Amino acid sequence: MKRRKPLTFFVILALGVMVVCAGANDDHGVAEKLDVAGLHNVFRISDRLYSGSGPDGDEAFASLKKLGIKTILSVDGAKPDVERAKAFGLRYIHVPIGYNGVPREQALQIAKAVREIPGPFYIHCHHGKHRGPAAAAVARLCSDEECRVDDALAVLRIAGTDSRYCGLFKSIREFRRSTTEELEKLPAELPAVANVAGLTQAMVTLDHTWDNLKLVRVANWQAPPDHADIDPAHEALQLLENYQELLRLAELKSRPPDFQKWAEAGQASAKELEQILRAVNDKARVNGNAAEKSFQRASAACAQCHAKYRDLP
Repeated sequence: MKRRKPLTFFVILALGVMVVCAGANDDHGVAEKLDVAGLHNVFRISDRLYSGSGPDGDEAFASLKKLGIKTILSVDGAKPDVERAKAFGLRYIHVPIGYNGVPREQALQIAKAVREIPGPFYIHCHHGKHRGPAAAAVARLCSDEECRVDDALAVLRIAGTDSRYCGLFKSIREFRRSTTEELEKLPAELPAVANVAGLTQAMVTLDHTWDNLKLVRVANWQAPPDHADIDPAHEALQLLENYQELLRLAELKSRPPDFQKWAEAGQASAKELEQILRAVNDKARVNGNAAEKSFQRASAACAQCHAKYRDLP
């Protein structure tokens, strides 16, 4: 007579099947990180969708061409390098968005692009971590009817999108696929360079100057070894001028008092940092402690302003 298998055998077998099924729904396979020359934070999201940092220089554009990219879609506020892209046979589409989410109008433009323009697409912001992945998630929802919201949200998680940018996550969770009628109302041609001005452009300029100062900070307040063209004191001066231009904007006058206060605090810290970086001791060294304190004060003003006015939906 054949012995019956104990009940525990079937329990273990069932648990094993559950684990396998659960694994099928995790983030693996949603996006694959790639090592690409001249770019960082690059992910293959599907055969037609890639996301990553903004391309800068011939090496980056050559890498995109090698990947088979046909169209670059920028959601960054900075002006795209359209001419360099053309030299490599690539097309640019510019649909700038902020850190507070993907507005419906911009989502429809992304949908129109991925449905009507030849791909594969490379979607980027500046660093490729926050706005770019969110736009790529929207693009995936628009180009793949079988893509679930959870799959799209996984793109943000894998790319390392900061959860503090809750507006970006909310845009994906509440996303509605576009209708034919909505897309027909859009202009026939999407812009290669969108018109970005005023406060938005000022913030873009500030962001890029901050990136250079972060490199200076890592290099102990000297010119970074791999960016010898960066003059630390000059970058601090640029930051100061950026804040001064920001404070001159008529648009700023309509902002709440704390917004203006933080802009003024950033200006004061930038001025202080420039003076510190220009003052060297007899060993031609910058007072690193003083520079760090000024940098932290300016960073704190930015962080407080972003938390209240930029990072929320």
